[in-house]
Amino acid sequence: MNISKKRVVITGLGAVCPVGNDVASSWDSIINGRSGIERICAFDPSELKTQISGEVKGFDPLALFGPREARRMDRFTQLALAAAQEAVQDAKLQIEGVADRIGAVIGTGIGGVGTLLSETYRTVKEGLDRVSPHLVPMMLPDTAPAKIAIEMGLRGPNMAVVTACASSTNALGEATEMIRRGSADAMVVGGAEAGILPLVIAGFSIMQALSRRNDEPQRASRPFDRDRDGFVAGEGAAVLILESEEFALARGARIYGEVLGYGTSADAYHITAPDENGEGAVLAMRAALNSAGLAPEDIDYINAHGTSTTLNDRAETMAIKTVFGETAYNIPISSTKSMTGHLMGGAGALEALFCVKALETGILPPTINYETPDPECDLDYVPNTARTTLPQVAMSNSFGFGGHNATIILGQYA
Repeated sequence: MNISKKRVVITGLGAVCPVGNDVASSWDSIINGRSGIERICAFDPSELKTQISGEVKGFDPLALFGPREARRMDRFTQLALAAAQEAVQDAKLQIEGVADRIGAVIGTGIGGVGTLLSETYRTVKEGLDRVSPHLVPMMLPDTAPAKIAIEMGLRGPNMAVVTACASSTNALGEATEMIRRGSADAMVVGGAEAGILPLVIAGFSIMQALSRRNDEPQRASRPFDRDRDGFVAGEGAAVLILESEEFALARGARIYGEVLGYGTSADAYHITAPDENGEGAVLAMRAALNSAGLAPEDIDYINAHGTSTTLNDRAETMAIKTVFGETAYNIPISSTKSMTGHLMGGAGALEALFCVKALETGILPPTINYETPDPECDLDYVPNTARTTLPQVAMSNSFGFGGHNATIILGQYA
């Protein structure tokens, strides 16, 4: 670690995702290789060529927030707030007296698009004067961090980060930098997405980006497997509590680990396709290593972006080989999207959370559905079964449409 930088530690975790509605159940599903992908329940998908997704199950916003408040939040905000509440409780973070030194940053790719679409349908049927007065605040991407701040009384830095599927990894990195430069002592940070909607799924499907294994949904997301045929859309939220080391120690917080490095870059190549050689991903990983003051051989585990698309998995594999050289073949790499699907803007935060749990427990998540090796993807993807080891440092990659790349490096705290 670069000791000239203020240390930023992780003290709380919260999650609502396709494999569990809290951290404990989510992690149990992940290490046991249980998929959360099923036929879409949110709407009738019969007209679509892709009819599967990773949906959050049994989530009851009315019970959590009450009918009045729940109706005034888009689903992505509901998910973000629920994950944030779990994380703050897990961290035992007391707000009173230090509210102006605690902030929130939430990443999202599409924000409150569900509200936007439902209100659009409503105006078509009933007229423009029937639009909800809550439309604008409900659809804005920054409503999730704003609502978290309002409910918890946080008066520090507050913003949304929108970089497509890299959003919440960028959120984690940027919040870390806020703490390092002294803008805050603690941050409620993560990502949320709720895009299991007819128009969104249709848009991805018509691009031929989604898997069409409708008859076997739990086997559909198969990162790095030769027979992969696209990603599976998911929804959910994950939140981590970041604090300066001094602040955490002063209040006697339990520390899960720390943020060691962060890197971000742009492909400047194509609006949807990754650079064929993974050059932008290389820049992000190298920047994160440089930020952490680490060498490639210091990385013990990589949670890959690993979407299960032909282009991404090949490009990411090439990028890892470029950064790590021969060491790449010795690093366990897994894609938890094989179980959760792709949470888009929420993916990076959830995958960083899984890295924290791997560092805490010594268990590396598997990449399930890895059945037929792809000669172009020939690294160690922890196929099908979790692995027990003693990782000290983990890297998590996130890449998004527009050529956005973000890498975060997390380590055990000592």
